[in-house]
Amino acid sequence: MIIVGERINTSRKLIEPAVREKDAGFIKEEARKQREAGAGYIDVNCGTLVEDEVERLAWLVRTVQEEEEIPLCLDSPNPEAIRAALKVCKGKPLVNSITLEQERFSALLPLFKEFEASVVALTMDDQGIPETIDDRLRLAEGLINNLTKAGVGIEDIYIDPLVRPISTDPQTALLLVETVKIFKKKWPEAHIICGLSNISYGFPLRKFINQAFLILMLQAGLDAAILDPLDQNLLGLLYAAQVLLAKDEFGMNYIRAYREGKIEI
Repeated sequence: MIIVGERINTSRKLIEPAVREKDAGFIKEEARKQREAGAGYIDVNCGTLVEDEVERLAWLVRTVQEEEEIPLCLDSPNPEAIRAALKVCKGKPLVNSITLEQERFSALLPLFKEFEASVVALTMDDQGIPETIDDRLRLAEGLINNLTKAGVGIEDIYIDPLVRPISTDPQTALLLVETVKIFKKKWPEAHIICGLSNISYGFPLRKFINQAFLILMLQAGLDAAILDPLDQNLLGLLYAAQVLLAKDEFGMNYIRAYREGKIEI
């Protein structure tokens, strides 16, 4: 399971002032804690700072990777911010995200070819958010066909079925589970990713909704998620579910996570 640590996001009240004030020590500590907790990528997002997102995102990349080449997920819908971040990024990043929105797709596609980045392919187009499984399948097919035709390897594509809050539609989780099953069967070499906490927006004690949703999605075939790796209850459920789903032979990853203090009561 590929964990993308979500904590360096200026929508969080402690992160925005740290980015505005260029508090490098605070940002580096957030990255370090997530990496040590098991994150395979550290997401960097300063989308609330629209007026100077291009400069701020590049600063975040340089800051997080100043002492160590930590794999990054560059999170922005702004092609110029992504380009600036890619120019200073070490290693192979994951870019979040491209869609089939014509303007966005045309602006971002050349960057993947130039910088050889992996990409989150978000199932959305100029018509807006998809409503059905068939809509998501059509959009995923269009994204994968266009990306692979342009030279992006199928193993570098992370399909995102687009998680909507269950508070807006009681059938959302069931629809997404079925969608992920179809995606995994149709494109076994691609990754399936989602922003886990989107499902619980509008609910109290959101962590319980997130935890239950993670288990359902893992069973369906999810193999990457944007989440908080410092949530030890969530991580414990993730490792335990992988044992039960035969994705962790003899529970070795579970045992290692316990010994390293990544999961505990």
